[in-house]
Amino acid sequence: MLDIDDLTTESLCRYMLERHRETITVQKPEFALRKLNVIIAAALDLSNRKGFQAMSLRDLSRVSGVSMGGLYAYFDSKTTLLNMILSEVTAAVQRVLSTPPASVQGDPVAHLNWLIEAHVQMTEQMQPWFTFAFMEAKNFPPAERRKAIDSEELTESYFAAVLDAGVAAGVFRRDTSPLLAALIKPLLQDWYVKRAKYRRRRVTIETYIATVQDLVQSACLAGQQAKDHRASA
Repeated sequence: MLDIDDLTTESLCRYMLERHRETITVQKPEFALRKLNVIIAAALDLSNRKGFQAMSLRDLSRVSGVSMGGLYAYFDSKTTLLNMILSEVTAAVQRVLSTPPASVQGDPVAHLNWLIEAHVQMTEQMQPWFTFAFMEAKNFPPAERRKAIDSEELTESYFAAVLDAGVAAGVFRRDTSPLLAALIKPLLQDWYVKRAKYRRRRVTIETYIATVQDLVQSACLAGQQAKDHRASA
């Protein structure tokens, strides 16, 4: 079961404070957490509305209600702020997808389905964070763009490992495409990037997860296996 409480903006800001303890100069932890929560929420909202490059720290100060001096107590530049946000997105992916429940370990089909569900549920809880990382990546400085790409490749690696294990165990077809892990990623991204499209069609998150699971299974299970698995689901 996904720990949703671990993916709230407040929880992510708590991780952020711990990760950047040496550079954040605010001494009182609970005060620092409250302010950082406001700053990050405002930064994500502004960036997702007008673009990170177009957002100035003065804009962020105005919207968050935190003075310019107050902002500099948490980061010294927009690039540092960008790195702080990207680091938490990557850390969340690693924290969630690297810890499958015991019930799916050793069962490639169940593990693959769990990865799809966990990722969609994670991005549902962290939608502003993932939308930011996806939509802004093309405008990032080279080092930060590389970090965003590395985060995507990390996600792919979890799917690739399960697919490889399934092929080795004879559960998945031997001709399963080595590109399948990379092709799963855009399916997962579509849920948080194009939410309006699915909202208009009244597609629920449960329906979306099940549809992606069926599509992926059809690409790696033999025809009858896929039918049997759907029938037993």
